Amino acid sequence: GRAPLSAAAQQAMLVAAGGYSSLEFDLASGKRGSRLIHASQLLQDLTGAEAALVVNNNAAALMMLLSALAKGRGVVISRSQLVEIGGGFRIPAIMRQSGAQLVEAGTTNRTRIADFTAAADENENTALFLRVHASNFKQIGFVEEPALSELAAAAHQRGLLAIDDLGSGTLIDTRPFGLDAEPTVQESVRAGMDLICFSGDKLLGGPQAGIIIGRAALIDRLQRHPLARALRVDKLTYAALVATLEHYRRGEALRHIPVWRMIARPLDDITDCAERWARQIGGSVIAGESTVGGGSLPGATLPTALLAVAGSDALLARLRQAEPPVIARLAGGRALFDPRSVLPEQESDFLRVLSQCIQAQPAKGPANESGY
Repeated sequence: GRAPLSAAAQQAMLVAAGGYSSLEFDLASGKRGSRLIHASQLLQDLTGAEAALVVNNNAAALMMLLSALAKGRGVVISRSQLVEIGGGFRIPAIMRQSGAQLVEAGTTNRTRIADFTAAADENENTALFLRVHASNFKQIGFVEEPALSELAAAAHQRGLLAIDDLGSGTLIDTRPFGLDAEPTVQESVRAGMDLICFSGDKLLGGPQAGIIIGRAALIDRLQRHPLARALRVDKLTYAALVATLEHYRRGEALRHIPVWRMIARPLDDITDCAERWARQIGGSVIAGESTVGGGSLPGATLPTALLAVAGSDALLARLRQAEPPVIARLAGGRALFDPRSVLPEQESDFLRVLSQCIQAQPAKGPANESGY
C-alpha cells in the first residue's frame, strides 16, 4: 500500500485538499506560478543536483527519460540489469515503448566498463549508458559491475549521457542501522551521472512519485517534453512530497518519517514493547527478524522481538477483517506480531483489535502448523 506517510505529510495533504492552494500561483508576485518549483529547490538542496522534476512514479520517470533523450537511438545497459519491477513491468518493455533501442552489454553476472564502451563503439547511434539498480533482487557470488564514476566518465568521453535509475532511492546511508549499503541519491550525483530517477515513496518515505534530478539543461528539456504534462502529479502529491522532504532538510527524518522510524528503532525499545504486549495480551516474546521494505533492500533484515500467541488461519482472518485490519503471520502454530512495524501512535488500536480477535477464538482446537 506504499510507504506510510508522516503526520506532517498527511496534514499537508488535508490542507491542500480542503480549499484553494498556491500550486500554480506565486504568492510573492501575485501572478501565475509553476507547480514544478514546489519540490525542486528542496531536492536540489538535499542532493546537490542542479535541477529536479517530479512525475507520477519511477517507471514513468524512466519512460520520460528514454523517450526524450534516446528515442530511436541506442541505450547500453548491462544484461544483469534487465530487471522486472513490480506488477510485471520489465525494463526491455519500457525501452521498446519509449522508442529507445536496447543494447545489451556484458553477461548476466559480470559486466565491466569495457563491455559498455565496446557496445557503444559498435553502435554509432548510441545515446546513453543506463544503470538500473537492482532494488528488488540481489546477486551474490561471482558478480561484477562498473562503478558509477567509471560509467559516467566513459559516457562523457564519447559524448554520451549517463543515466541512473536508482529505483527505491535513499537520502540516508543505511549502513549505520546494520543494513547493507544501499546507493544513495547523493552518491549518484557526486559520481557524475547526468540524470538520476528514483521513487518518492519506499525508502524516501513520501507519496508515490517519480523524482528526476540532474543537469539543469536536461531537466529543462524534459519539462518541455509532451510527456511532462501527461505524467505530472497533482497538488496532493506535491503537498505530501514537500512535507516529507522538509523532514530531511530539518534533519528529523529518523524521528518523523515512518519507514525510518521503523528502521532506526532500537532493539531494546522493541523488546520492551513486545514484553508489554505479552503482559497485556498473553503469549511469549521470541527473537525474530524484520524484513525491510518491498522493492528496496532485497534480502535485508533487522533483528527484532516478536509477540507470539497461539494462532490459526481463522485468527489471522479475523484480524484482517477487523477495523483497522491487522496483518500477522503464522509459524509453528503461533501468530507472530512485530512491534517494529507498529508505530507508537497505532499501538492502542492494535492491542484493542488483537485482544478482541483472540477472545473470539474457540477455547480449544488443534494448532495449525502451516506458516506464511
